[in-house]
Amino acid sequence: MEMDKFYYDNKIVKKFLYATIFWGIVGMSVGLLLAFMFIFPNITDGISWLSFGRLRPLHTNAVIFAFVGNAIFAGVYYSLQRLLKARMASDALSNINFWGWQLIIVAAAITLPLGYTTTKEYAELEWPIDIAIAVVWVVFGWNMIATILKRRQRHLYVAIWFYLATFVTVAVLHIFNSLALPVNLLKSYSAYAGVQDALVQWWYGHNAVAFFLTTPFLGLMYYFVPKAANRPVYSYRLSIVHFWSLIFIYIWAGPHHLLYSSLPEWAQNLGVAFSVMLIAPSWGGMINGLLTLRGAWDKVRTDPVLKFFVVAITGYGMATFEGPMLSLKNINAIAHFSDWIIAHVHVGALAWNGFLAFGMIYWLVPRLVKKDLYSIKLANVHFWVGTLGVIMYALPLYVAGFTQAAMWKQFNPDGSLVYGNFLETVQEIMPMYAMRAVGGSLYILGMFILLYNIVKTIKAGSAVTDELAEAAPLPRVTAKRVKGEAYHTWLERRPVKLTIFATIAILIGGVVQIVPTIMVESNIPTIASVKPYTPLELEGRDLYIRESCVSCHSQMVRPFRSEVERYGEYSKAGEFVYDRPFLWGSKRTGPDLHRIGGKYSDSWHFNHFYDPQTTSAGSIMPSYRWLIENELDKSDTEDKLRTMVALGVPYTEEDIENAQEWMDSQAAAIEQSLYSDPDFAKSYEADKKYAEENGLEFIEMKDREVVALIAYLQRLGTDIKVENQSGDEVSSN
Repeated sequence: MEMDKFYYDNKIVKKFLYATIFWGIVGMSVGLLLAFMFIFPNITDGISWLSFGRLRPLHTNAVIFAFVGNAIFAGVYYSLQRLLKARMASDALSNINFWGWQLIIVAAAITLPLGYTTTKEYAELEWPIDIAIAVVWVVFGWNMIATILKRRQRHLYVAIWFYLATFVTVAVLHIFNSLALPVNLLKSYSAYAGVQDALVQWWYGHNAVAFFLTTPFLGLMYYFVPKAANRPVYSYRLSIVHFWSLIFIYIWAGPHHLLYSSLPEWAQNLGVAFSVMLIAPSWGGMINGLLTLRGAWDKVRTDPVLKFFVVAITGYGMATFEGPMLSLKNINAIAHFSDWIIAHVHVGALAWNGFLAFGMIYWLVPRLVKKDLYSIKLANVHFWVGTLGVIMYALPLYVAGFTQAAMWKQFNPDGSLVYGNFLETVQEIMPMYAMRAVGGSLYILGMFILLYNIVKTIKAGSAVTDELAEAAPLPRVTAKRVKGEAYHTWLERRPVKLTIFATIAILIGGVVQIVPTIMVESNIPTIASVKPYTPLELEGRDLYIRESCVSCHSQMVRPFRSEVERYGEYSKAGEFVYDRPFLWGSKRTGPDLHRIGGKYSDSWHFNHFYDPQTTSAGSIMPSYRWLIENELDKSDTEDKLRTMVALGVPYTEEDIENAQEWMDSQAAAIEQSLYSDPDFAKSYEADKKYAEENGLEFIEMKDREVVALIAYLQRLGTDIKVENQSGDEVSSN
């Protein structure tokens, strides 16, 4: 049979690999800066775009979508061509994928520090960038599927099953979670509110981890581990069970992020049940990966690539055992909102994603430049430095999480909290934060070792060129199953049918969980006393979102004695019906704020933003002085109200017409309240006099951002009343 000659596109692989290394260093550097901010909270004092709240989503997006995302594309573009024995269908689409993805990352790196964010975990980017992500992702999928259809290899290898499931599921998750109504070019409000928004977000958030950080990396594992070990995959049958059970079960597990919250109990229980079931397919994949190395353990001792792969797969196994355990309600009651979760997430990110990417880079670059790796010894140093970094990062945070949980829940014999001041728990874990920073420093040191080793390898090697290959053309075969052919073997040569089946598998769980919560109103009972935010409170809430306060503060009091005693009445689903987006949070570096309204004076809040340590000794919250200096932008207020009306919030036309006067009146009352503080009055009048004497513009306090944010905070949790033991109504806080 005459062989077809063609060229593999190695240049696109090179581009994504180099981008992986570059963005990895950027994302990890931001993460290290954030780690040091816990120890030195005012390290970027006064620079709004370098504040913790604005940098935290930049770090997560840079690591997940820039570092890991580019690694996925590099691995897929390299392996897919060789598994299909075909060049990518379109070089143009490949390059659109690359440059489009890099432009999206740059857009994120600009907008997030400037405060343009939705605050939705792993989906913080605003609507124009969301659209760009969808377009570039479709380009990637189009190119991949077109290449599959022109393949010269009849059966689709297991790695490709995972690539297809990744493409379909990420597209579905991203589009549905990103549905929003724009106010302007860089501001939108979620199409969902409160409990509904929380469920959709964590349906996306959990499965972004599942289908962006897990399934594509499992595909890469199934390709690169056998290649590096020169061994076949341990079990073909296990890979089938692993794939189908994983993609079906994973999609149901999102609600375990919302246990003991206002989410309906049935949805929480579904999340728990399917999360526990996840252990089986996850560990099946881990076992398949590790046992692929059987007979190659001598090579593991000397080959740094295999060392990285072994720790990566082990990290995957640890994270996928711990995740289901954390979904059990009794364990979740302890771990949620604590640093335990941060440790858990980083075991997956640093060990599983990071180490698999490192191993892949060390394996790929020498083959692309046709030169042996510059230094095996340096690669081994990177492995041990990185491993020590993972351990020193994660272990202190586990200790911190256990410490927080124990201190939050301790009571005195008289029924009062032993640690009534939240800051006592913060101060107790500061040594663990210092150790975490050391671990992060070691990890990024390993990244710089990799950079040096790879640069030296590239300089000594040849320019990356397309690689000549040849293969027999794919013969025509019947679409029907032939006698003796197993069903799945037949399915592997029917890519369209396989993709349709995978889509059905992932949609079932989403439909069962999401549709009833959104479509059945009785699932989210309303409360008559809960009213929409005033225009000033809405503007304050948008400032809260801009500064990503949700990164450190939750707004969800769970029905535990310790939380009700510390914060006030537990949160009700009906209280969040006008919250777009929801702001329940996932970490408590500071106390919960859902019942903060009326707890402190306006002056206390003002001073807290100016210098948190003066109002809360030992606080690690940075100063937000720009909120006091900046004038509140009210130009879009009416448009914001109209957008909310379009989403079902019952503002009247009169409310919209009188929005400016309404804001001015409420702001003036807060300004007058601030005058009750003699120190404020004296300083404010002195500033005003100085501005008048020197012909400078002076912004009235009622027109400054801090007043709007105070208005929002004073509103939180005050819409409902509860009865005390005597039967008298009291404020919920």
